[in-house]
Amino acid sequence: MADIRITGRMVNFSRLTFDTNDHDAIRQQLTQLLDDTASQGALVILDSTVEQELIALIQLLVSLGLQPMAVIDGILGDEARAIQFPVLPADRPLQRIKPTTEQIVEQIEDKAQNTDNCKQKSNAVSHATSYHNEILRTGQCLVQENGDVILNASMNSGSEIIASGNIHVYGTTHGRIIAGASGDASARIFCQSLNAELVSIAGTYCVADDVPHDMIKKPVQIYLNERHELEFEALEI
Repeated sequence: MADIRITGRMVNFSRLTFDTNDHDAIRQQLTQLLDDTASQGALVILDSTVEQELIALIQLLVSLGLQPMAVIDGILGDEARAIQFPVLPADRPLQRIKPTTEQIVEQIEDKAQNTDNCKQKSNAVSHATSYHNEILRTGQCLVQENGDVILNASMNSGSEIIASGNIHVYGTTHGRIIAGASGDASARIFCQSLNAELVSIAGTYCVADDVPHDMIKKPVQIYLNERHELEFEALEI
């Protein structure tokens, strides 16, 4: 019997991109973003737009209960190679396009003051929906950082949709669909014909080979169950 075996396993990674090297600020922001129960032990890939002290950054993330696994080649690449830390190839650049139209709904949250029982307006919360009516072509990326995306057409292989909220595709999906990109585990994906290269909700993803065969090219909704696993449910259309 061989002493080495090769097996496969689906593992979920989240990507952290840092626009600052202020580790106090990173700790504060991550502490606010991370849920102790859901993120404990989460595997993360590191990327950065600024110079970082990589070892100190890794130690910081470990102290927050994360497990850094690799860096994206770029600013962190040389430092990672120097300490024999894994380096992943940089992403193929995509062209970020503007949606056909965008609708923004602004909600004002009110809170009562204890002094005079009157109400004072607090910060506005905006929710945006991007609508796109043209085919999303190879190399194009449609991004909505503050809401949902509705694509009233198909998407080609090598294209990508990213939304902090829900994604609706009223056509055939051949690219990558990433909903709940800011960590919203309640986000959902709706496809008229599912044939995606990758689907992801709040960091939990599934590649094409692992999509249930009875869901391929069918109307489907995708969501996270209570175990934070992707569920594929057929839609009656």
